[in-house]
Amino acid sequence: MDPFLEGAVLGITLAVLFGPALFALVQTSINRGFRSGSLLAVGIFFSDLALVFLCFIGALQILSNDHNRLIFGIISGLILIGYGVFTFRRQVELLNNGNGVTEKKPGWFTFILKGFFLNIANPFVWFWWISVTVGVTSNYGNDTRSAAFFFTGTLATVLATDLFKVYIAKKLKGFLNERNIRRVNHIVGVLLIGFGLILMGRAVAYYYQMI
Repeated sequence: MDPFLEGAVLGITLAVLFGPALFALVQTSINRGFRSGSLLAVGIFFSDLALVFLCFIGALQILSNDHNRLIFGIISGLILIGYGVFTFRRQVELLNNGNGVTEKKPGWFTFILKGFFLNIANPFVWFWWISVTVGVTSNYGNDTRSAAFFFTGTLATVLATDLFKVYIAKKLKGFLNERNIRRVNHIVGVLLIGFGLILMGRAVAYYYQMI
């Protein structure tokens, strides 16, 4: 199979996995609209791109140390919990612009940074790309051109599917009022807190299992 198509298949697999970034993507699309959700997706794309690059230059070898893995897991969990608490408590401030109800929007770069750091704070994403990079390197060897096509297919597919999720979520916006949007925030906040606690628990459990 063509390396690009192989990467696209992997991208579809990654796209259907549930994680903190997915919930934030849907929530942002519902609350802020297609443009803001798309910017969040771009931020997620850049974080994946950065991790692929870091894997290739070997900077992620630090995670092979059990102590470093514990620290990283706890810090990442705390970041997700903090973001979950913020999302849960965030007040819905709505304006009627004559075309439906929308929320006040921060700057465009804010959404890109939000997507970047929310995605990169998830250790699963790090270990996913480490595993994929090792497998791709073993498969293609010194054929960097094929490896590049593979990752291009993967990242392009992830971005395309994220934009599709944004489009679908945006369509739901017309059915939501202020109370329902607040409920969405509460649900996403609880899920993010849950992810953070799970990540911290797994990091601690793995560390004590290995010592």
